[in-house]
Amino acid sequence: MNQTKHHSGHENQLLIQTLTPAVKSSLPTLVRKIADAGCSLIDARANTLGADLGTELLAQGSWDAIAKLETTIARLAREMELHLTMYRTSPRPPQRHLLPYMVEVVSADRHGVLAELLDFFVVRKLSIEQLASQRYQAIQTGAEMFSVQVTLGVPDEIHIAALRDEFLELCDSLNLDAVMEPIKF
Repeated sequence: MNQTKHHSGHENQLLIQTLTPAVKSSLPTLVRKIADAGCSLIDARANTLGADLGTELLAQGSWDAIAKLETTIARLAREMELHLTMYRTSPRPPQRHLLPYMVEVVSADRHGVLAELLDFFVVRKLSIEQLASQRYQAIQTGAEMFSVQVTLGVPDEIHIAALRDEFLELCDSLNLDAVMEPIKF
């Protein structure tokens, strides 16, 4: 666990990551323990990967509530045999200079597609905010397919039309079906 400065008020945050067999989901118990410790759950993600359930929970509270939660979660991990990582973090500074964009790509599954896409984003200093990818078998044809959805933070100084053109050019060269659109809230 890394050490962070103690903040006043509700700036203290604890990131909790767990992995457990999906049939023994710890998610309801973890969420209850966060509330019982006097903390707020400010972000939560859960994904079934293979036969396991991975969770990422971000709790926020006073320093003493976070300390109580750390003790409670460590005990729970031993009791439930959870694979656990937790550490203190702090709120992310506002990213006002980043424009939210969604990228969706579908293609025949082949090695290296995701790496090519990520290289494209990293070289252009785009912030990868969220990513979800999967392999699946097409119902109609049985072909092995790949899909990815990426939420990006695009720096506002980047010319969007040029970025979109470069991205679609890359996708055409890799024979990928893709879209890049602004996220509308």
